[in-house]
Amino acid sequence: MPFQKYKLFAILFSLALVASACGNANTNDDVATAVAQTVQARDAQQQPTLPASIPTATALVPSGTLVAATPSLAPKPTFPPTSGKDLNCAQASLVEETIPDGTIMKPGQQFTKVWRIQNTSNCVWDTSYKIVFWDGDVMGGGYVYNFPQQALPGDIVDVPLVLTAPTTDGDYTSSWKLQTPGGNTFGVGYDSPFWVNITVNSSTKVEYGITTVTYEVVRNPATGCPANVRWTIYATISVNGPTRVIYNWRYSDGGEENKVTLKFTEAGSKTVSTVYALHYGSNTGERWAQLFTVFPTEQDYGKATFLYDCQ
Repeated sequence: MPFQKYKLFAILFSLALVASACGNANTNDDVATAVAQTVQARDAQQQPTLPASIPTATALVPSGTLVAATPSLAPKPTFPPTSGKDLNCAQASLVEETIPDGTIMKPGQQFTKVWRIQNTSNCVWDTSYKIVFWDGDVMGGGYVYNFPQQALPGDIVDVPLVLTAPTTDGDYTSSWKLQTPGGNTFGVGYDSPFWVNITVNSSTKVEYGITTVTYEVVRNPATGCPANVRWTIYATISVNGPTRVIYNWRYSDGGEENKVTLKFTEAGSKTVSTVYALHYGSNTGERWAQLFTVFPTEQDYGKATFLYDCQ
């Protein structure tokens, strides 16, 4: 009998422990869930969303196999008035391009310029479409090229032309447009031509440098007034040849970051960024960040401004 009594007591005690453990397990699960949600919310708040318009690579990388556009024997084109025939197919957008404006070339140097163009029409483009010379210097190529490949509505394709720099020093621009099989000529965006701009320099000692710096500002979150608002400022730096750039960020509150060195092995662009954070209750008004270079020249490149309006 004593043994039976102790056995019963042990069973009851075990059941009590199991019940207690179940209750604690539910509590621990709730805590773990809350912690995970807090971490997730924090991470989401700290990671700004990169907009589609910001380049994420240091140079354009062709999508798939690069199909060179082939020149035709057609003479310099004339441009008759637009007609209704396939006019709805004449819509395009420039997404990205190689060889920044002002890239330095040697006299007679051959190069390939690539424009990445999106078909924003509802038509299927094929090789019966043309790339036609519009204005400037033809740079040793043909006046008319066959479109290199098929592009469905919404497709983004690489349009490469093999060109040759003029033999005389100077600045040169070659502008181009597209043409439908029906003869309608069209550009990108609001019918603007797309172009290549180079500087021919025969000197044996060329000083390369920065050609442009452009900004893009992204707010996170995009709207609303949470405890913290962050602005990510992107600066795209373009150079005209192999060089290095030493820069830092400076801010409207008087602060500045440590200097950073960027190395370019060829003409191209790189995008850098910084984050400006404000807490709820900060003074409202305009703020700014700017890129300042100390090499190859000491120069500021304007200000990327944004407005904090949370009361």
